[in-house]
Amino acid sequence: MCTKVLIIEDDEDISMIEKDFLEMEGYQVYIANNGREGYQEAISQAYQLILLDVMLPGMDGYEICREIRQKVDIPIIMVTAKSEELEKLRGLGIGADDYISKPFSPTELVARVKANIAQYKRIKGAMQSEQKVEGEIALGNIRINSQTHRVFVDNIEVECKHREYELLLFLMEHPEIVFSKEQLYEKIWGMDALGNIRTVAVHINRLRERVEEDPTNPKYIQTVWGAGYRFQA
Repeated sequence: MCTKVLIIEDDEDISMIEKDFLEMEGYQVYIANNGREGYQEAISQAYQLILLDVMLPGMDGYEICREIRQKVDIPIIMVTAKSEELEKLRGLGIGADDYISKPFSPTELVARVKANIAQYKRIKGAMQSEQKVEGEIALGNIRINSQTHRVFVDNIEVECKHREYELLLFLMEHPEIVFSKEQLYEKIWGMDALGNIRTVAVHINRLRERVEEDPTNPKYIQTVWGAGYRFQA
């Protein structure tokens, strides 16, 4: 899945520079040009990081940061023209993860974004390993809970239909093992089967679209030519 970054910045020139450089690094970027729009976007969509300007119309960056922190747990980098230590401490004190002062180089910005996302993933990974949840399987960046029937990719919940969920759960319960289409069809569809194993390939493709960063070059749900499919842990 593509890493999504939200830029909340009212200066169009600055926001477009940020967007261009981040997109060159493979990020998917959305821009909100005022505080209230940015806040609503941040809490309604799944982003992996927010670049948040301090001086904004509608709601200032401090207010937005404080409100977002009550609802969303993702890295926030505050961006401001002010370089005073007190301003930095204020932003960090209300929940910002990092601070960058204007003017800044685009390469520094990209480096900060990468570092904060990487650190966030490491912390979340460590927390998950320390807090094993009953009925939960976590392989790579995919996590599935057999009790709640919920699936998460990079800690973001994704919706899987019933058969897609059952197929993913079965494969994750048996990592590295190759199953033929016939075996998967019998296991997942069972007595409800109507005799057409082509539905296995259809569901595999749908699953890849939901959980793989690049469905055309899957990292986890792999095809073993002439044999079937396996979950590569």
